[in-house]
Amino acid sequence: MEVVTYSKNIFIPITNACRNRCAYCGFRSSNPELLSPEEVRELLVRAKNASEALFTFGEKPDIYPEIAEKLKQLGYKDFISYVAEMNRIAISMGFLPHTNAGILSREEIKKLKPFNASMGLMLEQAVELECHTSSPGKKPEKRIKMIKEAGKLSVPFTTGILVGIGETEEDRIYSLEVINELYENYGHIQEVIIQNFQPKKGTEMMNTPPPEPQEILKTVKAGRQLLNNEVTIQIPPNLLDIYPLLKAGARDLGGISDFIDFINPEHPFPSENEIKKQLRGEFHLKERLPIYPQYIKKKWFSIEISELVVSLSDPEGFRCYNSI
Repeated sequence: MEVVTYSKNIFIPITNACRNRCAYCGFRSSNPELLSPEEVRELLVRAKNASEALFTFGEKPDIYPEIAEKLKQLGYKDFISYVAEMNRIAISMGFLPHTNAGILSREEIKKLKPFNASMGLMLEQAVELECHTSSPGKKPEKRIKMIKEAGKLSVPFTTGILVGIGETEEDRIYSLEVINELYENYGHIQEVIIQNFQPKKGTEMMNTPPPEPQEILKTVKAGRQLLNNEVTIQIPPNLLDIYPLLKAGARDLGGISDFIDFINPEHPFPSENEIKKQLRGEFHLKERLPIYPQYIKKKWFSIEISELVVSLSDPEGFRCYNSI
């Protein structure tokens, strides 16, 4: 029986400030807030049985004066230094961080690498699209450059494409080919998310219909043909009917949380039992860490998180429940 994996995580939405103004985004706010260290700890305390602390936020939020001022009041010279400290808090509480930070420089990646089991950046599409007109961080060449830098630094990495934001089928194929080339060159891409656009109230694309299920199925099939077999295809179980996509070659369901999906709050996560029913007895559901088993075996993790990785992983590199 083939294995389908997932991780148990807790969302840490550090801030909803973002320099990008994507036409479909419902997360970004013009009146942004910043979680304090105490609020981060409170979220982590509430997490039950999670191994992953998923740090998600807008790109370069300290361009906002109110965010920069709050960071200054908290004693941090820049936002990435603050993220690194929040990562350390998560590690101290027994969680392995995974950080989605938007575009980072090589030096910023190096700063966060010791305190993260993995990192991520959605490519979304490898072509320029109208929905990204007001989003300087969504230039494909900038995102590809960062994914390359993460590869050069041996960071276990998550990327993916967003389907239904104005791209063509050819664009999707090209984007998957670009991702595969990045993997072939650097070997660091552990998973590729194929995610369907969901319209959000109050956004420019609120009346744009989401892609048809057949389009997602076709994209997953193409991904399995184009991507190296070592790269797992991930699909979001709270947004899609997973069974046909698993039959098409997807093998991971991403992070499952007891809390809301802050990016798609209108779509609650299914429980593990609900997912098992959808597998129809044809797949075995297995929990993993935010760093995939093959990268644990390669020891692509830092001294700072080594004790935690060893404690939380079984001999195969999947999740176990031993305590340190």
